[in-house]
Amino acid sequence: MSYKEKLKNIKAFVFDVDGVFTDGSVYLLPGGNMCRVMNVLDGYAVVKALKNDYLIGVITGGNDEMVKHRINYLGIKDYYPKSHNKMIDFEDFKTKYNLKNEEILTMGDDLPDIHIMENSAIAACPENAVPEVKGISDYISPKKGGSGAVRDVIEQVMKIQGNWHDDNTQSI
Repeated sequence: MSYKEKLKNIKAFVFDVDGVFTDGSVYLLPGGNMCRVMNVLDGYAVVKALKNDYLIGVITGGNDEMVKHRINYLGIKDYYPKSHNKMIDFEDFKTKYNLKNEEILTMGDDLPDIHIMENSAIAACPENAVPEVKGISDYISPKKGGSGAVRDVIEQVMKIQGNWHDDNTQSI
């Protein structure tokens, strides 16, 4: 089955944070604080997908309160921080919603993401993912992490399924 044909069966997305929702940079601020930047284009697509009953899970090794706040603000209910074995959290997400691997698109950018990507219908990555992840990906977005890669895959799925239409989704 081709990549485009697989898009028709997608009901859920699973994303990493650093390098996917962000460009992977961490800004070091006074007082020991750190800061990441996320793209509003990605946020818009996430909100639009959730309004159209797609499921979204975020599985990350990090545990930043501001990331958690942003994920919650977008309406994502399935957030798995401090994931030391992403496959365990991936299986939890699947079980919770009775999902099959062929119904999930996963986007990652680094080695800890490979196993869940290999167990998804579609393994996708941003343009700036590491070579090992690119090597197992069904789709490599022309967008970099933090620069619309999340939007790219959500929009493709929703368009092929006829769900990318004008609505009142606010820019986030």
